[in-house]
Amino acid sequence: MSDAGAGSALDSAVRAYLGHLAVERGLAANTLSSYRRDLRRYMRVQDGRGRTAIGEITEDDVRAFLVGLREGDADHPPLSAGSAARALVAVRGLHRFALREGLAAADPAHDVKPPTPPRRLPKAISLDEVERLLAAVTGPSGGDSGAARGLRDRALLELLYGSGARISEAVGLDVDDLDLRDGFARVAGKGGKARVVPIGDYAREAVDAYLVRARPELAGAGRGGPALFLNARGGRLSRQGAWMVLRAAADRAQLSEVSPHTLRHSFATHLLDGGADVRVVQELLGHASVTTTQVYTLVTVQLLREVYATSHPRARN
Repeated sequence: MSDAGAGSALDSAVRAYLGHLAVERGLAANTLSSYRRDLRRYMRVQDGRGRTAIGEITEDDVRAFLVGLREGDADHPPLSAGSAARALVAVRGLHRFALREGLAAADPAHDVKPPTPPRRLPKAISLDEVERLLAAVTGPSGGDSGAARGLRDRALLELLYGSGARISEAVGLDVDDLDLRDGFARVAGKGGKARVVPIGDYAREAVDAYLVRARPELAGAGRGGPALFLNARGGRLSRQGAWMVLRAAADRAQLSEVSPHTLRHSFATHLLDGGADVRVVQELLGHASVTTTQVYTLVTVQLLREVYATSHPRARN
């Protein structure tokens, strides 16, 4: 796993922890990859400090690692507060695991607090901008193949905005996960947790048009399979491929600062603007805690402040 301390007691502890995360906690592959990368760096730092067993690591060693993340070194640029905090989460989890499993007598990371990142409000676009984005994938060119991809792209973006699904959740859908008659889809969220999300009429119509008029053509280029969204070779559309679809539509619509989560953020913000209860939005987004969802309420409050400041005659001098 590591180029530093391979075969050491520390390396064994890290391997055991990653195995625990994969098997017992069921973490997603991307999350495991992040943990593995952060812990590989942690092992290198501790190896340089002469620590070869997890029980030898002190609180000062953990704090030195955190400081190094923020300051950077010859091989790594300085990390933001958010990225450093994410790496420390992996380290804290490792030491909790080691204490619980009897691999260490104490938890030296227990009192090391992660840096607090500045609060960033989710980036949402207006309803007019959403409609511009969706309109940018109509009227595709490039012959039959281009028409099929255009129908697929419209269905994908309508589904993302209409359901609030993450891009990874959308591309992970199989045809059998949809119930277009009743307007629902079953998505697999973070940690493999499944949830049911509604699909609005616009998304249902777009997905139905794609299934009838485009997916059979795309499927013909491959071996067939259950995936809902297919690429030009007939295989499952990747997350990167879906991001490129969104990026291309945003460029045509002349929208800047569009990220893979933009439609998800817009979905949540527009629901709250329309009077939806924050706990309902929490369920739709698949957030484990309502605290995560409440950040969207700050977006709507900020909008109220902006409207007040520009519209009320006594709001400013």
